[in-house]
Amino acid sequence: MAYHAVNVSLVQRNWLLGKRIAEEELQGQERAKYGTEVIKKLSRELTDIYGKGFDFSTLYKFTRFYRLFPEILDSVSPKSVPFLTWTHYRILIQVENDEARRWYANEAAQETWGVRTLQRNISSQYYSRLLKSQHKDLVRNEMIQLTSPRQQDKLEFIKNPVVAEFLGLSPNSDFTENDLETSIISNLQKFLMELGKGFAFVARQQHIRTEKQEYFP
Repeated sequence: MAYHAVNVSLVQRNWLLGKRIAEEELQGQERAKYGTEVIKKLSRELTDIYGKGFDFSTLYKFTRFYRLFPEILDSVSPKSVPFLTWTHYRILIQVENDEARRWYANEAAQETWGVRTLQRNISSQYYSRLLKSQHKDLVRNEMIQLTSPRQQDKLEFIKNPVVAEFLGLSPNSDFTENDLETSIISNLQKFLMELGKGFAFVARQQHIRTEKQEYFP
């Protein structure tokens, strides 16, 4: 559950930041020079306020993410399954072809591809090769065989430096589940408060009583 909560929070935050940059700061302007200067200015301001994680390249990716996946927020929720991480989307926005990007996103979600499997398949033009091949099963089976070792690393997400930075943790796996939970809740609280009206943070551990027991999730 902690793993999924981080995924949801990170994707939602980055999409919303991309939306605000595109609509409020760029105001639909597509001129490269204008957009570059605006994002550079925002990067300096956000870095001064929040610290690392808001360099020009990152903010540009947020904006591109919003533009390439304009409806993604409607399908992202704590209960949404299957679900892709921000690192998946960061790789997907590198794909220029709209149809190929949608196909990779759908396959990655349905087949639960890890980040390294997705990157490998895009780099090897798996979509194009599969589309052109008269022996699709051979191409598909070869991909599964070659990517199988990559799919075995269940800690791949936690080791991701992007996630560690988002949570304010060191980029390694030397932290407890309690550390992870505390960082998730702290970031959610700060994020909700930044959104302003219409959002509320109730409590860090809400007391819930059932017929059988009481607990604090």
